[in-house]
Amino acid sequence: MQDLMTRCMPFLSDHPQLKIIQDIARRKKVSIYLVGGYLRDLQLGMETKDFDFAVSRDALGLARSFAKRINGAYVLLDEEHGCARVVKKVNGQPHVYDFADFRAGTIEKDLALRDFTINTLSLDLLKLEDSSEVSDVLVDARHGLRDIKERRIRQTSVKAFREDPLRMMRAFSLKAALGFSIELKTLNQIRKEKDLINGVSYERVRDELFKVLETGNAAAVLRSMDRMGLLERIIPQVRVMFACKQGTYHHLDVWPHSLETVAQLEGVYRQVREDREVRDYLAESLGGNRSRLALMKLAALLHDIGKPDTRKRERGRVSFHGHEHVGKNIVRHIALMLKLSVRERHALEDMVRWHLRPGYLSNFKQPSEKAVYRYFRDARDEAVSVLLLSLADQRATRGPATTQSDQEHHENICLSLVRRHFARTKEQPLVRLINGDDLIRKLKLKPSPLFARILSEVEEKQSLGKIKTKKEALVLAGELAGKA
Repeated sequence: MQDLMTRCMPFLSDHPQLKIIQDIARRKKVSIYLVGGYLRDLQLGMETKDFDFAVSRDALGLARSFAKRINGAYVLLDEEHGCARVVKKVNGQPHVYDFADFRAGTIEKDLALRDFTINTLSLDLLKLEDSSEVSDVLVDARHGLRDIKERRIRQTSVKAFREDPLRMMRAFSLKAALGFSIELKTLNQIRKEKDLINGVSYERVRDELFKVLETGNAAAVLRSMDRMGLLERIIPQVRVMFACKQGTYHHLDVWPHSLETVAQLEGVYRQVREDREVRDYLAESLGGNRSRLALMKLAALLHDIGKPDTRKRERGRVSFHGHEHVGKNIVRHIALMLKLSVRERHALEDMVRWHLRPGYLSNFKQPSEKAVYRYFRDARDEAVSVLLLSLADQRATRGPATTQSDQEHHENICLSLVRRHFARTKEQPLVRLINGDDLIRKLKLKPSPLFARILSEVEEKQSLGKIKTKKEALVLAGELAGKA
């Protein structure tokens, strides 16, 4: 660890912004300490651009002065507790500087109130000189270095979760991001106090949940959260899936199958991530800084949430007819609860609503062009995410009625349609042969909901090459209007 810190030096020359903060702190005659995540990640050799500072007083004033000096954006986070953020792009990358007043009278008492020991390292910024190494001035008051070395997440005190229940979620987001284990005593405290999470705002819960979902370790961490009873506290709707039995195509009941689907989706991503088009598609942000891939993992967890309400036994077999539509309505409420963006909500609804469609397509040796066209028309922007979710869903289905040949055929269909989607994006967009004005002027129709059905049918036939001219389109439109 010492060698690692030495390789990161000289520290101040690598971080000229810290010299500006030093200068402002000296002028204001305040003590200031670099604390928390930056120092933790430094020990792990991880590059981070987020800096946290504990200030003896007037953190807001210091942050404003710093923002002015570097021409950065000042964001007030919590006026009552003296917390502010400064954001500045450096070489195209956002650097984030958070400033907060001591939560107790001294830095030692302030650190004692923090969440986990791995976040209690501190560095007196005013003692740092050009020639200083971090190891010269680093203070480890609560054995944080030992826990970092042993890759362990340990609460600072038994009061840690009562002081801020979100820390229970943060334990798991750190576990996911760092690959650390959570100390048994800390886990037991989470199990004991899990109900406290209900008092935390859903915006904060959402942000920690997506930190988990953004990692390649999400499935294992979600399972760990489930064992502690925490996952059902933050998304109570999942409880309906507990102990819901499935049919012979499945080897797992609904809830463990849903968790397994998340794991399989992470495997699917590892398989396709070398494809730049797929990777860019999955990395796209649909809201905040949350990626489509992270949202897909949430969809994988929730894709069968409509099954309990639709479960029936028919002729000795279990069925779940229409569960995708029931599930869509449930995830709409979950998306609203988690304060997801409108675009995220619609994407999540589409992923759940259409997750069975690729399976229907693979019921045929070669699905018809009409069926493929309608799939892309209905799934729209989420066509690829639904295909990859369907792959994961199938891989998580290994009951006695499931055959390897069916699985392989399904995978071939899904992957070929993924390739076809990106090929379609390179084609010239279809120019409609007719529009609503043509229906009014040429066919003397009055505007009505029928227009949408006629134009959709005409566009489908045009896309499939069945009609090619405006005259043919008008003839077809007239026939459709006559049948209505």
